[in-house]
Amino acid sequence: MSTVAVPPGSPFGLDNLPYGVFSTPGTAPRVGVRLGDTVVDLAALPPDVLPRDDDRYGTASADVFAAPALNPFLAEGPARWAAVRRRLTELLAGEVPDAVCHPVAYVTLHLPFQVADFVDFYASEHHASNVGQIFRPGAPPLAPNWKHLPVAYHGRAGTVIVSGTDVVRPSGQRRQQGEGAPAYGPSARLDFEAELGFVIGAGSALGDRIEVDDVDEHVFGAVLVNDWSARDLQDWESRPLGPHQGKSFATSISPWVVPMAALRAARVPLPAQVPRPLPYLRGREPGWEPWGLDVELIVTWNGAVVSRAPARELYWSPAQLLAQLTANGASTRTGDLFASGTASGPEKGQRACLLELTWNGADPVTVNGEQRTFLHDGDRLTISATAPGPNGATIGFGEVTGLIRPAYP
Repeated sequence: MSTVAVPPGSPFGLDNLPYGVFSTPGTAPRVGVRLGDTVVDLAALPPDVLPRDDDRYGTASADVFAAPALNPFLAEGPARWAAVRRRLTELLAGEVPDAVCHPVAYVTLHLPFQVADFVDFYASEHHASNVGQIFRPGAPPLAPNWKHLPVAYHGRAGTVIVSGTDVVRPSGQRRQQGEGAPAYGPSARLDFEAELGFVIGAGSALGDRIEVDDVDEHVFGAVLVNDWSARDLQDWESRPLGPHQGKSFATSISPWVVPMAALRAARVPLPAQVPRPLPYLRGREPGWEPWGLDVELIVTWNGAVVSRAPARELYWSPAQLLAQLTANGASTRTGDLFASGTASGPEKGQRACLLELTWNGADPVTVNGEQRTFLHDGDRLTISATAPGPNGATIGFGEVTGLIRPAYP
């Protein structure tokens, strides 16, 4: 038995305790939590540590933690999440068996949950305005509906991948500027998008709606998202419908799911919403104000920082995104993922994709002394993030990273 060491200033202290799925050589993937630089194996905790029947902590069978994904635990709902979090906070403040502790550097991290559905929103006014100026110069930058509802597209759950998985350059149909006919081939304008993603734990039935006040009853936690985008494929296919092959080839997420309970201190007011949203996008309580999350996303390209994107600048809140997702009675399921969209801020250095950073290639950025516009084969793109925690603590998300591989022949 020993106490888990937490380095001073670690973003993975007791106030965080993110969940992930890991394995060690010769063992099957199972659920763990991260404390400092240690992964604590929840499936291997003695049965009397997380008791099966306890009025205070609720049922805490190790079976859900022996699963190769978080979904069985997520499906148990918010009371269970809170009970297990309380118990783990108490346990990990003291001594734990050495056999359940593994250095994070020596484990393999897996996709933390089975993704049921994936919806990506367009919640940053700065991003939407920049894109509008790039593609519709001289016209209003925002579409008429943008400030009335959170716009989104439905992505592909099957191509959501965990950090560290290589990304093969997609091929598809695209038309070069000035050419009359399209051609098929590898994307020449491969991009990243730095985003926050939110994981549904407790789903909702078909025909039901989730109110903005009820987000904590359904959303378990948050991850980092890189919604890789082939801008040339996207530009040609989005006439008039939205993204398809320009994005469906890969979406990377971080391996650690930060519980929403760990982000309470990071809640901040959002920018003023004018015009006032319709009632279904507002809370029931008098004086309700939408809240965002004070998360800074740091983007490094081949080791050079190219963006510090402030998610606190997002126009639409996570609760409003979920309310919009279910406004028509669409069901949600355990493992659903919905993302914020590119989380750009108002300054150039806060733009969270290369489309904006390079103004669609017209204004290159300098990366390690080289002028660059879009991603090349062999490039490595990493997004990390932190948020404020209670009493001056820092909450870390880890990172989501991907290496670009050449297109298939």
